[in-house]
Amino acid sequence: MYVRAALQFALLGQLAALASATVTDPKVLDACPGYKAKNVINLGHTLSADLVLDGKACNVFGQDIEKLKLQVTYENKDRIHVKITDPADKRYEIPDLVLPRPKADLLSGPLTSNIRFNYTTSPFAFSIYRSSTHEVLFSTASHPIIFEPQYLRVKTNLPADANIYGLGEHTDTFHLPTHNYTRTMWSRDAYGVPQGNNLYGNHPIYFEHRTTGTHGVFLANSNGMDIKIDDTEGTGTTLEYNVIGGVLDFYFLAGSESDPTEVARQYADVVGLPAEVPYWSFGLHQCRFGYQNYIDVSEVITNYSAAGIPLETMWTDIDYMYKRRIFTVDPDYFPLNRMREIVDYLHSHDQKFVLMTDPAIGYLPDEGYGPFDRGTAADIWLKAANGSSPFLGAVWPGVTVFPDWFNSKTQDFWDNEFKLFYDPDTGLDIDGAWIDMNEPSSFCNYPCTDPFEQAREQDLPPARTSSPPDPNAPIFGQQPSSSRRNVKRVDHSGDDVQSPPYAIANFAGSGALSDKTAYTDAIHANGLIEYDTHNLYGTMMSTATHNAMLARRPGLRTLVITRSTFAGAGTRVGKWLGDNFSEWSHYKQSISGILGMAGIYHVPMVGADICGYAENTTETLCARWAMLGAFYPFMRNHNADTSISQEFYRWPTTTQAAKNALDIRYRLMDYLYTSFHQAKLDGTPVLSPLWYQFPKDANTFAIDTQFFFGPSVLVSPVIEENSTSVDVYYPNELFYDFHTLVATQGGSATTLTNVNFTTIPVSIKGGAVLPLRASSTMTTTELRKTDFELVVAPSTKGTASGALYLDDGVSVTQKQTTTVSFAYKGGKLTVKGSFGYPTGVNVSRVRFANTKSAPKSVKLNGKAVGADKVAFDGVAGVLDVTLDIPFKSSFTVELD
Repeated sequence: MYVRAALQFALLGQLAALASATVTDPKVLDACPGYKAKNVINLGHTLSADLVLDGKACNVFGQDIEKLKLQVTYENKDRIHVKITDPADKRYEIPDLVLPRPKADLLSGPLTSNIRFNYTTSPFAFSIYRSSTHEVLFSTASHPIIFEPQYLRVKTNLPADANIYGLGEHTDTFHLPTHNYTRTMWSRDAYGVPQGNNLYGNHPIYFEHRTTGTHGVFLANSNGMDIKIDDTEGTGTTLEYNVIGGVLDFYFLAGSESDPTEVARQYADVVGLPAEVPYWSFGLHQCRFGYQNYIDVSEVITNYSAAGIPLETMWTDIDYMYKRRIFTVDPDYFPLNRMREIVDYLHSHDQKFVLMTDPAIGYLPDEGYGPFDRGTAADIWLKAANGSSPFLGAVWPGVTVFPDWFNSKTQDFWDNEFKLFYDPDTGLDIDGAWIDMNEPSSFCNYPCTDPFEQAREQDLPPARTSSPPDPNAPIFGQQPSSSRRNVKRVDHSGDDVQSPPYAIANFAGSGALSDKTAYTDAIHANGLIEYDTHNLYGTMMSTATHNAMLARRPGLRTLVITRSTFAGAGTRVGKWLGDNFSEWSHYKQSISGILGMAGIYHVPMVGADICGYAENTTETLCARWAMLGAFYPFMRNHNADTSISQEFYRWPTTTQAAKNALDIRYRLMDYLYTSFHQAKLDGTPVLSPLWYQFPKDANTFAIDTQFFFGPSVLVSPVIEENSTSVDVYYPNELFYDFHTLVATQGGSATTLTNVNFTTIPVSIKGGAVLPLRASSTMTTTELRKTDFELVVAPSTKGTASGALYLDDGVSVTQKQTTTVSFAYKGGKLTVKGSFGYPTGVNVSRVRFANTKSAPKSVKLNGKAVGADKVAFDGVAGVLDVTLDIPFKSSFTVELD
C-alpha cells in the first residue's frame, strides 16, 4: 500500500533513478588489472589461493584491495562454492541465522563432480564447465575482477541470445532480455510494480537454459547491486555483477543435461525447502483496503455465500486499526466485540480469518500505547546512526520506530504482541498472518530530517472519511452478544553508506538508498547497519512472524503472507506480488511473477492481487483474472481504497467465471497439495514454464503466457482485452481438455477460439493420472469429505502415472499420512499406497481418456465389473468405470 500520490512519486522516482545511476564504459572496467593467483593449494575437494593485484590499480569507485583470498569448495557432485574475500578486513557477509549455509560432502571433488572449476593464474580468471562435455557455463575470461571497499565486479560471457531466467523480484518477462538490461537488487515500496525497476524483494539467482542442459548461479550477497545483461559491446553477450558491498560468494549449480527441474532442486539444497502450508490456505481469500467498518466486512462474507462462491478466508487490511496503529482495533469502526463476533461466525462456518500486521510501530511515548511502551522497555528498536536513539520514519501511524530483527529480544517481544492481541479468548483469533511494508517502507522523503513535520504534511495517520456505524447493528442476521547469534562487526567508518561511489539504479523516491526506507546508517543491535542488511529486513520479519504464529498455535502449520522476500524466505512464508494495477498488462505479467517465485526462488505460496489492486477493474478483466487467479497457488482478491469494489459477486460474468474456475481449483486441490508436499521433500517446483518439461523444444523457451499448474495441468489463459481467442502452443505430446477429456496431439501453435468470458482453457498433459475430488464444495472442510475420481490421460506411449499425498492438513508433524502412486500401462491401472491417514471417502469412478473402443471387459482387482457400471463415449474417446469403493487400500482396474 501507499499514499494517494504514490503514482506521481513513482514516476518521479524513475526519472531520478535513471539520472543518478552510475554508467561506466565497460572498456574502462575491462582495462583494470585484475589479480594474479599465488600460493595455490589444491586438496582435491578444495582449492585456495591468494589473489594479488596484477598491475596498477584502476580505483574506479575506490581503492582496489591489493590482496584477496580465494576459496573453492566442491560441496557435492552438483555444487561448487566459490568465495572471494578480503583477508585483512572483516567485510559483511549474510549471517547464518538469516541464510543457513549447506554443509559440504567431504568426499566430493572434481573426479566425481558434474561440474568443474578451472582457472588461469595471470591474469586470474575462472570458469565453470560441465565434466561430461567440457561445455563452459560461466567464465570471467577477459573480464578482470574488481574488488574495492564499496564496489565489486564480476562479469561472465554468455551465449548469443542466452535463455536467462530469475534475478527477481521483477515484473519483466520471465525470459529475461539480453539487450542493455539492468536488474537492481534493493528492496523498496514499489507501487504499481513497474517493469525495469527494483521491487520489494531480492533473489540474486539465475537459471540459464540451453538445449544441452540447464544450470544455475546464485550470488549469496544481500548488498545493493546492479546485474547487467547486454549484447551491445561487440564482444558477445555478457552478464555483469556490480555490487556495493560484502563479498563475492557464489554457488554454481550443475543442474542437468536433460531435466531443468533438477537445478531447482539443487537450489533448494542451498536456500532451503519451501514450507508446507495448511490445506485450507488453498481456498479463496477475499480482502480489501477500504472496508469502512465491521458491517462492511460481515456483508462481504454474507454476499459471497449468497452468490454461491466458496469463500474460505476473509481478510482485513489496516482499516481495522485505531489510527493505523498495529495491534489495535478502532473502537468506533471495528469494535473488538463485533470483530470477535465476525471471527466466531467464520469459524462456525468452517471459514478462516487473517489480519494485516505492519512492522512500523507508532512512536507514541507517554500515550499508553502498549506495543511501543513494551518495545521501548525491551530496547528492541532499530537505532539511528548515533547508536542510542531509535531510528524514526513516517508510515501509516505517523512517526514510527522499527523493530530490530537482529536484536536477541525482538522475537520474544513479537511473540508476546501476537499472544496478547491475537488471543483466542480475549482478542482476534486469526488463522494466518499478513505482513506488509517490510522493505522496510517509510513515506519520509530523503533527507528525512524532520519526520514529525513530514507526517503532518502527509496527514499521517489519515483521518476517517465516513461516520462510525451503529455499534449494535445486526450482522449475519443476528444481534450482537454482550534470541539471536552474534555476527562479526563490520567497520564502515571509511565508507559513504548514504551515497556510495557506485550508484545502483534504485527507483525509490530520489534514488538515494535511504529514500522511502530506513536509513542505510541505521544500526542493529549486533553492530550491523542497514547498508548491508536492508534487503534482509522483510525476510527477517517473516521469520519472526512465522515463529510468533507457531508460538501462538503450537504444532500447527502457519500461513504467513509477506511482501518483501530474500533468498530462503519460502522456507517460512508465502508472498503476494504487491501493489499491481487493474490493467490487462498486469494481469499478463502476473504469470511471469508467479513462475519466478514458485518455479525458481522457492516461494511457492504466491499470487497476485486478483482483478488488480489499484485503479478500477472492469467486469471482463475481473472475470478473466478470477479464472487465472484460480491457478495461482495463493488465490486472493484484493484492491485499494481508491478503487471500486471488485468482489467476485459484483458482476454476473465475474460471478460465473469465478464459480467455474473455483470448481476446477477445488477439484484439483489435493493434486496441488500433493505438489506442495513434493516441493517440501525435494524442491520440485509446484509451477513450471513449458520448457521445464520440454527442454529441447526451443519454441517453449520464451513462453510466459502459459504454465503448468503442478506437474500435469497446463493453463492457457486468454491474454488480450475483449478477446475470446488465444494463441497457444502445445508441445509434442497429447493434451486433453480438462472438461471433455478430448485429446489433441501437440507439436505446433494453434489458436483457441470461442473462449467466452467465463471459460479458461485448461489441459491435462498426456502421461498423467489425476486424483480429483468428484465435485467442488463451498469450504475445504467439506471438500475433504468428498469422494475422489481418477482421470487417466495416457501419453503418446500409452502410459500414465501420478501421485496423491494426504494428511490432516494442519499439523507441522503428522502422526499419520497416506501416500498413493498411480501407474497405467497396457490397459491396466495400478493404485498402490500406504493408507495411514484415513481418507474417509470412496473412489467413485475412473475415467480413461483416449480410449479407442469399448473394452470387452473391465476388471476391478481381477473381478469383472458389471456392464451397468461401464460407459463408453466413442466421440470423446472416454471410458467411465464406476467403482464406489472405499479409498483405503491398493487396487487395480484392468481393461481387456
